[in-house]
Amino acid sequence: MRSINIKNVKKTFQGETILENVNLTIPGGKVFALLGPSGSGKTTLLRLIAGFETAEKGSIFLGNQDITHVPINERKINTVFQHYALFPHLNVFDNVAYGLRIKKVNPDIIKKKVFKMLKIVHLEKQMYKSVHQLSGGQQQRVALARAIVNEPEVLLLDEPLAALDLKLRERMLIELIELQDEFHTTFVYVTHDQFEALTVADTMAIMNQDGEIEQVGTPKEIYEFPKTSFVAQFVGNTNLFKGTLKETDGKWFLHVDQGDVFAVAQAQGKPWAVDGAKICMSIRPEKIEISKKELSGFSNMVSGIVESIVYHGRSTQYIIRTKNNVKFSVFEQNEEHFEKEVIDYDDQVTICWQKENAVLLEK
Repeated sequence: MRSINIKNVKKTFQGETILENVNLTIPGGKVFALLGPSGSGKTTLLRLIAGFETAEKGSIFLGNQDITHVPINERKINTVFQHYALFPHLNVFDNVAYGLRIKKVNPDIIKKKVFKMLKIVHLEKQMYKSVHQLSGGQQQRVALARAIVNEPEVLLLDEPLAALDLKLRERMLIELIELQDEFHTTFVYVTHDQFEALTVADTMAIMNQDGEIEQVGTPKEIYEFPKTSFVAQFVGNTNLFKGTLKETDGKWFLHVDQGDVFAVAQAQGKPWAVDGAKICMSIRPEKIEISKKELSGFSNMVSGIVESIVYHGRSTQYIIRTKNNVKFSVFEQNEEHFEKEVIDYDDQVTICWQKENAVLLEK
């Protein structure tokens, strides 16, 4: 499968710049997620790849082929939209067969391909039903089958699960991964839902509100090592602190604006991480230990009061306020087979973390 290369792409609508000088490489044969808030330009970028929109500047390549101005029907690219766009007057079989019939494929081959595809998406028993008789999840699978049966090199998915409830969305994510494994088609998955992106993607790009790409990497790289405060806050939950980086006797500390001082690991290879620099620090809530007892062996230990407790099922979230009014969010796993310390509102607690678990951010 050929990769997609987006080079110096610019797009405006009614004088407003949506995308400015975007450069991005999407690897072939993988699931690539475009994650960003509403209005970040991710759907616009998808429509440029599909050919529904034309870039005012820059180029889009599929492998070595410049497809910037290639008509939609000549690109080996299909799109699955949020609202599926199924043909209401056609049954399931005819919806999936539609693209093959337009291409005048032999009827026997159409029948064979459609039967095979419907079996893969577990709809072979519904093939002659009207699409109105299907559930939301089944309609979504019809849309996927219709797109994949044409054997595109690239499948673009624009918020494809947004209309489904949580349980069905989780199940469909697994089915999407299995479909991609089966066909090795390049999937470009657009979403504003971090859970979907982290679950389905091999690689992902984070776009900010200004249509800029903040970071590209694997889900683990993005989550564990965000490069900016925007990425740290947008992907998952985090504690973010601004302060001044200072070196004392070969050790590094962040002097937080509110007055606390936290030990940090030296940011090797980051030219901006110098003595006196104004930077941010991100520490994920699950990286922090919490206890009413005295703890030891940690780079950072801070006392505080429990302000709020939120039960999430698999975890409990605590909001801790230190004496300098610095607030920390802490996640603790709820593991019933371990004896769990009971922590309540207004308890005095100690929170601790290792300096290596904090990530320094330039902005």
